[in-house]
Amino acid sequence: MSPQTDAPAPAPSRARVSARVGGIAESATLAVDARAKALKAEGRPVIGFGAGEPDFPTPAPVVEAAVAAARRPENHRYTPAAGLPELRRAIAAKTARDSGLELDPAQVLVTNGGKQAVYTAFATLLDPGDEVLLPAPYWTTYPEAVRLAGGVPVEVFAGEDADYLVTVEQLEAARTPRTKVLLFCSPSNPTGAVYPREQVEAIGRWALEHGVWVVTDEIYEHLVYDGAEAASMPVVVPELASTCVVLNGVAKTYAMTGWRVGWLAGPADVVRAATNLQSHLTSNVANVSQRAAVAALESDLSAVAAMREAFDRRRRTMVSMLREVDGVVCPMPRGAFYAYPSVQGLLGRELRGRTPTTSAELAELVLAEAEVAVVPGEAFGPSGYLRLSYALGDDDLVEGVGRLQRLLAEAR
Repeated sequence: MSPQTDAPAPAPSRARVSARVGGIAESATLAVDARAKALKAEGRPVIGFGAGEPDFPTPAPVVEAAVAAARRPENHRYTPAAGLPELRRAIAAKTARDSGLELDPAQVLVTNGGKQAVYTAFATLLDPGDEVLLPAPYWTTYPEAVRLAGGVPVEVFAGEDADYLVTVEQLEAARTPRTKVLLFCSPSNPTGAVYPREQVEAIGRWALEHGVWVVTDEIYEHLVYDGAEAASMPVVVPELASTCVVLNGVAKTYAMTGWRVGWLAGPADVVRAATNLQSHLTSNVANVSQRAAVAALESDLSAVAAMREAFDRRRRTMVSMLREVDGVVCPMPRGAFYAYPSVQGLLGRELRGRTPTTSAELAELVLAEAEVAVVPGEAFGPSGYLRLSYALGDDDLVEGVGRLQRLLAEAR
């Protein structure tokens, strides 16, 4: 009889990707844009309404400032994690000029684009299980950033009948003892909705009364139409400043999406903690981009004025054309550069041998049959909606929406 040997226990099976990261949903807007570009590369005449970026070049003086910065050796080295002092001062001055919020430069953290500002804000404020009230429709990144930070997104939906604006009563109904933060975005991505000043004040005072922090995304502040005002919540409710984090960046105002410069601003202790996180995560933002951002923020707003005029024209054209389609309801957006039509009246109707029952299925059909790329409502909350960006040339816009009109007119 041979002696017994102790065989090693089999190693436990481990997932190759963490549950935390594996559970993240892909950015639907970037996915749609990538698919449209891939189809174009194959020679197909796809028109894409998915990208959330201006179709204008970055203003020439900003580019020239970046070229000059690239030649200076000091910009080839590490700089403070919180951002170049010159840029933090420029952000504070710009914020006072544009929204009326007074900041010390020490209250500003420069981030690698607006997305990093979103994630860093939630990672700094949330503990596991903390709830974040998320007015829906929402930008696709918000709930994923909340989950990555250990928080729990709680959707609060307002549909087209309410112009996509949530009320204090809805927020109060969703509030629980675990509620820590309200995410607020006006002008809104994806709907283009802009909250009136009195509603901004009412929501801010509700948050103040119940000790709810506010993270307010103001990146579309200069893209407003029809006399709308992008009121900044900590300006309208000054007492909220100690429990409010403001997010912004140069991407939309100055057509600088690819330069990756955003920021968060708020209470000094929160900004110090967020800076500590960034020091381990990415260090400083690329110095050439920071120098370009200084040039942008210290310039006037003539570039955005020209873009806003073009966006306003395209906005009216797109909404007018969409409203001609039977089964489509499209509120007039008053900000940003998106239309967000309800297509619930088209779902369940036969269209070229298929019967889409969700906006995701309808978007797939539209891409296949009309070669038009749109983002389905599932990326932003409930099904039954499409997001179309009007940040593209006038001719492409008319051609693309015209294709939609012709295809959707066949629905039975």
